[in-house]
Amino acid sequence: MTYRHILVPVDESPISYAAVEQALILAKTLNCQVTITSVIAVDPFVGVDFYKVAPAITDYFMQAEQNAQLRLADTKQSFIRDGINVDTKVIRGISPAEGIIHVADEVGADLIIMGSHGRTGFKKLILGSVAQAVLTQSPIPVLIIKV
Repeated sequence: MTYRHILVPVDESPISYAAVEQALILAKTLNCQVTITSVIAVDPFVGVDFYKVAPAITDYFMQAEQNAQLRLADTKQSFIRDGINVDTKVIRGISPAEGIIHVADEVGADLIIMGSHGRTGFKKLILGSVAQAVLTQSPIPVLIIKV
């Protein structure tokens, strides 16, 4: 199978940067386009009205978006430096797994490369696993990088 467009979700974790390194290698080798994305999820346990009346929460999300934009811009430079065609995209307000799959569909990606913390057992049950959700829900191949 030949890949033409790779999606790389990133967050502030070192594991996502390991996925970026693998995406750089594969994109350079296969001459792929890359889209780097970051998802700013809304806490599902807090009502929408709370966000409207809580300036601290609004500030938090504005800061989260600014941090995501800076992270994407910094990561984008690695691909540009290697001559790889790269775009960035921030998704807001949905779960990380949904956001990643949505962006993959929107940009026409045919491969997702992402990191996984490799949590198991009780930690996975309580904390969930974005990588696991993407892996089971994605209609396209997913390469999981585990460090």
